Amino acid sequence: MEYRQFGKLDWKGSVLGFGAMRLPVIDGKMASINEEETRKMVRYAIEHGVNYIDTAFPYHEGQSERCIGRILQDGYRDRVKLATKLPSWLIHAPDDFDRYLNKQLDRLQTERIDFYLLHGLNRTFWTHLRDMGVLRWAECAIADGRIGHLGFSFHDDFPIFKEIVDGYDYWTMCQIQYNYMDVNFQAGAAGLRYAAEKGLAVVVMEPLRGGRLTRKLPQDTSAILEKAHCTRSMTDLALQWVWDHPEVSVVLSGMSKMAHVVENVAYAEHSADNTLSAEERKLIDRIREAYIGLAPIPCTNCQYCQPCPNSVDIPRIFELYNDALMYNDFRTPRFIYQSVTGLKAEQRGDRCIECGECEAVCPQEIGIQEWLKKAHELLSVSQ
Repeated sequence: MEYRQFGKLDWKGSVLGFGAMRLPVIDGKMASINEEETRKMVRYAIEHGVNYIDTAFPYHEGQSERCIGRILQDGYRDRVKLATKLPSWLIHAPDDFDRYLNKQLDRLQTERIDFYLLHGLNRTFWTHLRDMGVLRWAECAIADGRIGHLGFSFHDDFPIFKEIVDGYDYWTMCQIQYNYMDVNFQAGAAGLRYAAEKGLAVVVMEPLRGGRLTRKLPQDTSAILEKAHCTRSMTDLALQWVWDHPEVSVVLSGMSKMAHVVENVAYAEHSADNTLSAEERKLIDRIREAYIGLAPIPCTNCQYCQPCPNSVDIPRIFELYNDALMYNDFRTPRFIYQSVTGLKAEQRGDRCIECGECEAVCPQEIGIQEWLKKAHELLSVSQ
């Protein structure tokens, strides 16, 4: 395993971190984590050098923290730095800070959260939490030992990111979305550089864009790969692109199968900044250009819009819609959309009641209601 300096701390993090947002589940139910399989995966990662575990209050409908807490028993907790996040959208009064932190400590069966992040900061959440005194509260929680260091995860534009970084002198780290398709999205490359220049450790989420960058390329795009004679897998190429940036401290991977863990650990063992060749960098630029326009909905399957109050499976619908256009294959997505073994009738786009709850929490700021109408129109066509 390769390790990198974690900002200004006297500690190095493994370049690969274990993200606990997409753990294996039973019968497709997000709250029903396959804990036996997850235990094997997490402990394999730790035994092969991973020393950074990331979870959050809402992951797997509140079950991720509990599961990780149990898995980190038997001495594994002492081998890692543990990160979780304050649910920004659930904070309505100053007393909520302690209430949620103490609940998370109990869930995780630990006395200390090494890295406590303000979750999903945007302009609204940042202003709300700052004005409610979250920074003073966090300093007290650090002083009493419940928190090791304070950071934040981010979903907004670069000017807001810069404002947040500059708004507090004692941030230890930040977590941003970054991959070869999101160079200018949200914080983007500018945010990555700015945070690193300020001495913050930068943890990257969505390096594979919700798994989409691991798939076989569409026909027109795959020709680019064939001509380049690239021997790397798409997963390896995408991860190495992120690791190629010296400003990146840790790359989180939301692994849902043991095979993912084994492969990603192997890729991490051969990672380094500036490891890609000039030809590989040019190849990724060509792939990026080819992808632009193929996937009209920038959904990363983060599940923040779930559960929908009317049971609409928004991420799955968007995945089917994007796949239909990217691969120019309408038959398979339509079959899945219309089949009782795919999406149930109550999960389809025409069941949207336009309450707007999903758009209020979408990190990608997708116009979900309009896209659901377009997706339903395309995917409901009879075969």
